[in-house]
Amino acid sequence: MFTGIIEELGIVRSLSKKGNYTVLEIRADKIMDDVKIGDSIAVNGACLTVVKEEKDYLSFEVMEETLRLTNLCELHPNDLVNLERALKAGDRLSGHFVAGHIDAKGLIRKKSFIGQNLCFEIATPKGLGKYIALKGSVAVDGISLTVAALTATTFSVYIIPHTLKNTTFKYKNAGSSVNIEVDMLAKYILK
Repeated sequence: MFTGIIEELGIVRSLSKKGNYTVLEIRADKIMDDVKIGDSIAVNGACLTVVKEEKDYLSFEVMEETLRLTNLCELHPNDLVNLERALKAGDRLSGHFVAGHIDAKGLIRKKSFIGQNLCFEIATPKGLGKYIALKGSVAVDGISLTVAALTATTFSVYIIPHTLKNTTFKYKNAGSSVNIEVDMLAKYILK
């Protein structure tokens, strides 16, 4: 379980196919303090298990299904990724509950300023919109955000300067793919 509050930007060291899975290596700094093998780390919002940890990098085994559903398959060496360690019991919950189970990839349709505010409009795959509520929570590349506008096929989020500075959103533009995890409460209510 995560909160959608990004702790640091990691740097992709490598992404290599190993039989039925892919090994993703990421250089990190801040989150390395108490990480151990078996820990869950959200990488662009996808919950991955640490299988190796060295002084300045982590390794993850990524299944084909995860690659198919996420933008992790688009990563290259030196790309930046959003990183968050799993929530500990008793931690402050600053974002919203994020499982790290990506529902789909979305596509940034538009990046614009509305007044002084940076806004991203994101296209969603068919059927996902029913789980997204106006003023509700959504995780985009692992970042906890509030839905500012909604249509049948898109939703919009505003990005505050702090979030822009400390996440991969500063590198995103129209045409960029993003991982979307809808609010788990919406999924359970509709189920």
